Amino acid sequence: MSIYLNKDSKVIVQGITGGEGTKHTRLMLRCGTQVVGGVNARKAGTTVTHADADGNDVDLPVFASVAEAMAETGADVSVAFVPPAFTKDACLEAIDAGIGLLVVITEGVPVQDTAEVWAHLQGKQTRMIGPNCPGIITPGEALAGITPATIAGKGPIGLVSKSGTLTYQMMFELRDFGFSTAIGIGGDPVVGTTHIDALEAFENDPETEAIVMIGEIGGDAEERAADYIKAHVTKPVVGYVAGFTAPEGKTMGHAGAIVSGSSGTAAAKKEALEAAGVKVGKTPSETAQLMREILGSR
Repeated sequence: MSIYLNKDSKVIVQGITGGEGTKHTRLMLRCGTQVVGGVNARKAGTTVTHADADGNDVDLPVFASVAEAMAETGADVSVAFVPPAFTKDACLEAIDAGIGLLVVITEGVPVQDTAEVWAHLQGKQTRMIGPNCPGIITPGEALAGITPATIAGKGPIGLVSKSGTLTYQMMFELRDFGFSTAIGIGGDPVVGTTHIDALEAFENDPETEAIVMIGEIGGDAEERAADYIKAHVTKPVVGYVAGFTAPEGKTMGHAGAIVSGSSGTAAAKKEALEAAGVKVGKTPSETAQLMREILGSR
């Protein structure tokens, strides 16, 4: 089992002919993802050629729209590699087409645009991950995004993280155990999938035995996740909050990572998580060790 993405997922790439789309389409195919086509209205009717996991060339059709790509290929996942100025329109198109999962990699999307997309999502069947995220990987099955597929294999840990880099580090730290699914939800103030969404899915996934949750300073997402864990999650959760040394009032890296007074600090988030029974490490390595102790005792 996995959450949101598996070996049967059929993936299209919005922006398949661009530089990032080209590079990551190749990498997604190489790790076994069923990439079935792409979207670029200006190059509709053409094909792009890449090698699959077995080294065989595959010709991927380029379609004028997400709706057309879905109708022709049966795609149920789209990964968007679209410049920030066009990301909102690309997302709205995918949502209106009824795609099941939309993974938005793009960094620098205006928050107002993302908020409009989020509002458009309500009541629709699409789940969006991102923007400004590495996407989602179910090791050994499929990758929708930019996470390196060689870090870790299949295993019992579910991982949800605001940070792409810390996603990769945690996968490396716990590579000998492996992961059911790892999701980078993005660090912007507005995102399509939250910690709580992923926690709920991991709680319901029979092959996920324990969960790592990585947060960072800014906002109250981790505090809300702590409340959810206390009320609804029975599996062991370990956490890490990036930003213990961040100065007050300064934006740090991610657009959402800004501390205002006592609100949004790493210490406040750590306190809330520990009150919910989550063991919180002071470093990624310490967090990984906490997970090792949990899995080693099971």
